[in-house]
Amino acid sequence: MDHLSRLENTSIHIFREAYNSFERMCMLWSVGKDSTVLLWLARKAFFGHVPFPLLHIDTSFKIPEMIAYRDRLAKEWSLDIRYAMNEEAIENKQTFPDGAVDRITCCKLLKTQPLSDMLKGVGRRYKFNHEKSKYDVDPSSEPFDGVVVGLRADEEGSRSKERYFSPRGIANDWDVGAQPPEFWNQFNTDFPPDTHVRIHPLLDWTEVNIWEYIEREKIPTVSLYYDQGAGTRYRSLGCANCTLPVTSEAKNPNDIIIELKDGVFSKVAERAGRAQDEEGGGGLEKLRKDGYM
Repeated sequence: MDHLSRLENTSIHIFREAYNSFERMCMLWSVGKDSTVLLWLARKAFFGHVPFPLLHIDTSFKIPEMIAYRDRLAKEWSLDIRYAMNEEAIENKQTFPDGAVDRITCCKLLKTQPLSDMLKGVGRRYKFNHEKSKYDVDPSSEPFDGVVVGLRADEEGSRSKERYFSPRGIANDWDVGAQPPEFWNQFNTDFPPDTHVRIHPLLDWTEVNIWEYIEREKIPTVSLYYDQGAGTRYRSLGCANCTLPVTSEAKNPNDIIIELKDGVFSKVAERAGRAQDEEGGGGLEKLRKDGYM
């Protein structure tokens, strides 16, 4: 068995272990490459069906191609998908693009808060109606005690401190020093009541592994990852105002793999184009301690 197949098997095992352990499980889907690989693995783990809801946080500033891609796959793969947004902050223009707050505060308002509310089952959220091909207000107020996330340990410093099963407090906060040990593929899934647990099936994957798997499995990904003729593409996706394209002529997954292994990005951090990571110094770790993905 090759390395990629071993990673796949471990991720599928984590999915099934989590589904067996948490009564109210969901999965975050940002529509980026990592969470889409995660979605592909979920469909493999459960024989073509995803037996839990997918959650998406819509800041209203996502690049339009991302939303179009999300809704296309929702239809094609019959996904149970819901999204939430901080409509009050957006309406009152309490955002970085509107000049009212800095990037870190904007992320807290538009990402962390609606995510926390969605997981607790409070606030308004929207569910894709497959009969009408549109989103309706979700009548359910179901909270979730386990949430699958597509982060990788190599992606950014604070993420290397995670575990496969990583507990959060009642307020969705993350105590970095209180993570349980995980030795010899033994995972703790027994947590005290009211503990919210993040589950990370891609924890040991690398950026190269993700693209190798996309190439091997022929997984559909957002066109923004590829050069469309302008000599630029996105390496990491987020809000339009905080995500910058990189100079690259990679037009397919194989081109990207070459760039990552031996080319221009072999020694450049993946999230170098994400502005909020740098703001204030250690900005992303501060956000993640408060509940950000």
